[in-house]
Amino acid sequence: MLHNAFAYVTRKFFKSIVIFLIILLMASLSLVGLSIKGATAKASQETFKNITNSFSMQINRRVNQGTPRGAGNIKGEDIKKITENKAIESYVKRINAIGDLTGYELIETPETKKNLTPDRAKHFGSSLMITGVNDSSKEDKFVSGSYKLVEGEHLTNDDKDKILLHKDLAAKHGWKVGDKVKLDSNIYDADNEKGAKETVEVTIKGLFDGHNKSAVTYSQELYENTAITDIHTAAKLYGYTEDTAIYGDATFFVTADKNLDDVMKELNGISGINWKSYTLVKSSSNYPALEQSISGMYKMANLLFWGSLSFSVLLLALLLSLWINARRKEVGILLSIGLKQASILGQFITESILIAIPALVSAYFLATYTARTIGNTVLANVTSGVAKQASKAAQASNLGGGAEVDGFSKTLSSLDISIQTSDFIIVFVLALVLVVLVMALASSNLLRKQPKELLLDSE
Repeated sequence: MLHNAFAYVTRKFFKSIVIFLIILLMASLSLVGLSIKGATAKASQETFKNITNSFSMQINRRVNQGTPRGAGNIKGEDIKKITENKAIESYVKRINAIGDLTGYELIETPETKKNLTPDRAKHFGSSLMITGVNDSSKEDKFVSGSYKLVEGEHLTNDDKDKILLHKDLAAKHGWKVGDKVKLDSNIYDADNEKGAKETVEVTIKGLFDGHNKSAVTYSQELYENTAITDIHTAAKLYGYTEDTAIYGDATFFVTADKNLDDVMKELNGISGINWKSYTLVKSSSNYPALEQSISGMYKMANLLFWGSLSFSVLLLALLLSLWINARRKEVGILLSIGLKQASILGQFITESILIAIPALVSAYFLATYTARTIGNTVLANVTSGVAKQASKAAQASNLGGGAEVDGFSKTLSSLDISIQTSDFIIVFVLALVLVVLVMALASSNLLRKQPKELLLDSE
């Protein structure tokens, strides 16, 4: 049987090559689809590793407009009540503030200079946008990748009078890790409702890097003119302590053994908190563009996998039916001399397997060579569409051009695509099964006929 099958495959070289190419294309695209799906899953897990089991406490803007500048106005005591729940493993609370580097210039661009009016220069010419946190490693800007610590260490809950500055701003003024700088309260800041006139001397604990992905209007929107401080420093600039400070929002990390939805539902029932003013939101919801790009990649990977299989199976069914139908006389003769239908079908299947195996092996190398290029092309197309939608949404919401907006608009930027052995085994086995089934179906109608009928039809 094997000898006869090999002889037929080599004799009908052109037909064999056509089927070889179809199986090669089917297997290659299926492998690429699986590799893209696997790479997307890996990238998703890596990107969301710090936020998949966390949620944030934010103000409910339908009834609570926040501070005069529109920031959150969450009470510290309400945050504390949330942290007392045993399901909360850790948390990050944030204070949004403005601190002046009196006597020092900020970094400007041609665009920000055009919008720097004399009045704005006088009131906010040296103002840094400050985020006070108790753990900078879990601060959204670092988690999203907008900021990256390049020197020094992150801020912790035990830090006091410490600051993280942008490396370009530090370089502009010759500052380095360990140096001390002074921050002054800004009396023109609408959120400085107490009219505080504090001066805080802080030590530079680290430097971060990162640059705006979108256009900015004012210098305070530039990454270079933002800073991360400890909670004590940010609170003092507004004349508060850590206990009396007004917090913009807080993120809570749930223990791995707890279900996030269940915990959020339970916490919403805590008494003593005015839940009309607040809302609990899954942290992943803060990155809608990222979620959309990941979802888009999954859809494209599935389309590539199932689409290639479906199209190839239909094409194979058509070609194999034509191939088998052209062998009516041969089948009639074989049946007339007493050869069983199963033996004839076995030879047909053996022929198809002899073509399929080299095609599948070749598909592994072809997919390995093309997967990265195809994957990056698909990624570019998906993220391009998502980025445009996110940009329109940001503009419609007047979110500005700072790090928060870039986090909102962040998409999947790269994929580490490679063909896994496990994926090849799946495609190899599945392809062989499909080829056998298609051959069996294509042959079934012919093999059910009588030898005389086949011989008369072939005349």
